[in-house]
Amino acid sequence: MNSPHKLSYATAHATVRLSTKRGELSPYLERYATDNMVFTLYANRFTPLSVGGDAVADYWKLRREVMLYDVPEKPLSIQGADAVILLERIFTRKAANLKVGRARYAIACTPQGNILMDGVLIRLAEDHFWYVRANGEFDSWLLAYSDGLNVAISDPKSWVLQIQGPNALNVLRAAADEPVPDSFGYFHARCFLLGGQRVLISRTGWTGELGFEVYSNPAVDHLALWDYLLAAGAPYGLAFGSVESMGIRRIEAGILDNGTDMDLQMTPFMAGLGAFVDFAKPDFVGRVALEKADRRCLLFGLLSETGVPTAGLEVLADDEVVGTITAGGWSPTLEKGVGYVRFAAPPAAEAGWLGQSVVLQEKNGRLHPSQVVALPFFDADKRLPRGLTLV
Repeated sequence: MNSPHKLSYATAHATVRLSTKRGELSPYLERYATDNMVFTLYANRFTPLSVGGDAVADYWKLRREVMLYDVPEKPLSIQGADAVILLERIFTRKAANLKVGRARYAIACTPQGNILMDGVLIRLAEDHFWYVRANGEFDSWLLAYSDGLNVAISDPKSWVLQIQGPNALNVLRAAADEPVPDSFGYFHARCFLLGGQRVLISRTGWTGELGFEVYSNPAVDHLALWDYLLAAGAPYGLAFGSVESMGIRRIEAGILDNGTDMDLQMTPFMAGLGAFVDFAKPDFVGRVALEKADRRCLLFGLLSETGVPTAGLEVLADDEVVGTITAGGWSPTLEKGVGYVRFAAPPAAEAGWLGQSVVLQEKNGRLHPSQVVALPFFDADKRLPRGLTLV
């Protein structure tokens, strides 16, 4: 995410009114605004990086109960008879076989094979998809590649809430005006009435915990929806928190942030995302370059008993700088420092970086022995977001 800006609620309103094309304020902001908020701009939307609360307490509430987050994800609507043709052209994974009511992680690459965008593709109908994209410009890219196709690309004006934690589905069952089917599984999506208001719900999230996301539309009374969800979730401990408490959890879960952990200088293989490149597809943007690309991964987890990996810190091997931390922090669950290390190049050793002992160097020169590990740091089978217990 971009650098945060500390603004009071009133100042934020004044700033955004002066530059409405640069950033949007959430329709839910009135319910949690404080003078201690720290905003970040993501997908041209201001989101609360911090509201001045206890991020560690919120982290444990996320892990043990349930939390509500106002997030800046911005869906794009792709609709028309040629929607599938466009999506097959753009993404490294197939779109044609995505069933209606299902979601799928999808990456778009440049012709050079580097990562342009990542996000979640949701199929709403045979000819209608939403792509919930990460930070960065993507609308123009879709428009350029849609030339000659019968497809409309638009902003559905949807704002997104995430409800995450072990009690999340209990909250959904309490809030939904109709029974939630047992078949409503991980990466499924469908519309529900919540307090009489129609919204799209997807079984997805950015925390590695059990959860769901609520996608509004312009007809929704956002403040009424907010109040309704908190009331429905009160028996299960539902509380609001900023993305600050999500941050370390997403790192533990191995969830990457476009523009922070991966960027236009990386192929999916370099980012450890080669599994999401489907060469069975006849053609897609970047395919030729990716067929020739080095398949070795350069992005891994870093585990430290004594150090706290934070963005920008250097990683050493044999007294030489070999990598940089893209994101990290202290894991309350593991009681260790965790982060992502991006290596400048593959190692000389044939075994690769995984399992290697390296050194984390603080800005003041202090050194911390560390280990290069696979991502995620735990729950590799994604049992938690599927509603299963860890084994």
